[in-house]
Amino acid sequence: MTDQPTGSADPATPVSPAASAPDADAVPRRRQPLLLSVAAVVLALDIVTKVLAVKLLTPGQPVPIIGDTVTWTLVRNSGAAFSMATGYTWMLTLIASAVVVGIIWMGRRLVSTWWAIGLGMILGGAMGNLVDRFFRSPGPLRGHVVDFLSIGWWPVFNVADPSVVGGAILLVTLSALGFDFDTVGRREPTDEDAEQRRSSPAGEDAAEEPSKGVDGPQ
Repeated sequence: MTDQPTGSADPATPVSPAASAPDADAVPRRRQPLLLSVAAVVLALDIVTKVLAVKLLTPGQPVPIIGDTVTWTLVRNSGAAFSMATGYTWMLTLIASAVVVGIIWMGRRLVSTWWAIGLGMILGGAMGNLVDRFFRSPGPLRGHVVDFLSIGWWPVFNVADPSVVGGAILLVTLSALGFDFDTVGRREPTDEDAEQRRSSPAGEDAAEEPSKGVDGPQ
């Protein structure tokens, strides 16, 4: 009869080091670096194109690209995207600053790749126009944004404007399809969602329809 060492593990149930360690795949990967990368690309493109537009274009002298439909047209915009809400420059600057802070704060919990792309587009566009608001004339918080591309009847715009709008459309679509920024894939239906489906007219009709199983009509 051999004595087993005191405190030794049961040979029938060996403990694997991998089993005691947390599963790395179960921890969602944070997407803040992707968010910041997309924002940096948009911001760089916006700044470079605006510098070139100011250097190469003359205000009031459109340069045709496709006839008179698509032109390079240099304008100074005191309003929001696509020359809207002119006259509220300082208020738009504060709103854009709040958007930037909010997106950076959300980025700490960001898991979804597509949400990271959408938020990055909005962040980069907002920061691009904020650079103009702070550093262009007539002064900080009141600076006019440089716009340079005109397409048909659409107001003149820059790289930042379609980036912000495109990012917002992407986020609305993701939300409508059930994709949250802090989850991987679609969100799981909650008890509240199930209750809403049961209380809807379609859910009531489905509940009243007799089952066609064993107890159904023969």
